[in-house]
Amino acid sequence: MSDVTTNADSPRVRFILIWVAFDGAAFHGFQRQRSIRTVAGTLEQAWLTFQNEQVDARSSSRTDAGVHCRRMPVLLRTVSKIELKGIRFGLDHHLPEDLSVVDAEEVDASFHVRHDAIGKRYIYRIWSGRARDPTLRRDHWHVPWKLDISAMSEAAAMMTGEHDYAAFRTSACTAQSTVRSLNNVQVHVDQQQVEIVVEGNAFLHNMVRIIAGTLIEVGQGRRTSDDVCEALRSGRRQDAGITAPAHGLTLDKVRYGPYGSRQGLQHKTLLARLVQLPPTNE
Repeated sequence: MSDVTTNADSPRVRFILIWVAFDGAAFHGFQRQRSIRTVAGTLEQAWLTFQNEQVDARSSSRTDAGVHCRRMPVLLRTVSKIELKGIRFGLDHHLPEDLSVVDAEEVDASFHVRHDAIGKRYIYRIWSGRARDPTLRRDHWHVPWKLDISAMSEAAAMMTGEHDYAAFRTSACTAQSTVRSLNNVQVHVDQQQVEIVVEGNAFLHNMVRIIAGTLIEVGQGRRTSDDVCEALRSGRRQDAGITAPAHGLTLDKVRYGPYGSRQGLQHKTLLARLVQLPPTNE
């Protein structure tokens, strides 16, 4: 973000963090692209209509085309004086049905929407019934086989912790380090609906979708937990499973530490007050 001007005659610059949810089926990911419908582009156009102001929408994640989101943080730099409630409902009024604002808060100028994030939770959903369920087609991958959930859970446990996940990224991934820490990889089942929950501090390109594809192949008996260990050891993409389709993936939550988001601002304010207090005699 650029520096905030101190000119008394200039409007005060505010940093507004909105939390959005969207059905990714008709979006080509988050990041703005020319002549292509994206989440960022749609938000920026809605803000222009709403406030007659151009903004640059930035988020913690660059979701792929087709990926859904339940709660994504998006940072806007604005000179608008409208209150937060008005921002939430006013901006939402100008958005299409597949994108909504679920919350809004004001953050400090030092807040970084991507670097200050300390964790993300993704959920990959599978429908394992023999017959297709049209009501789940937008956010579940239809895998019409009985899956070995016990084997999948055992393999998921192998992926938990800090590892080199080089085998679980696309060839287009440009991350310099492929070491990541996953604090939770679990498989939940409710009859024919299966959820793979993955939580970690950061992710490589398509990492969660490749984890999901690998666990599905374990559930089908095509791979074993030993194969997962070998993929983590070798770092070779061919040792991991397929990349699961994007439409089954949902970004469920992004977490910030004590100095991020609304709670962090309260901590910062308290700390600033404590620093200014005179020393006691105790």
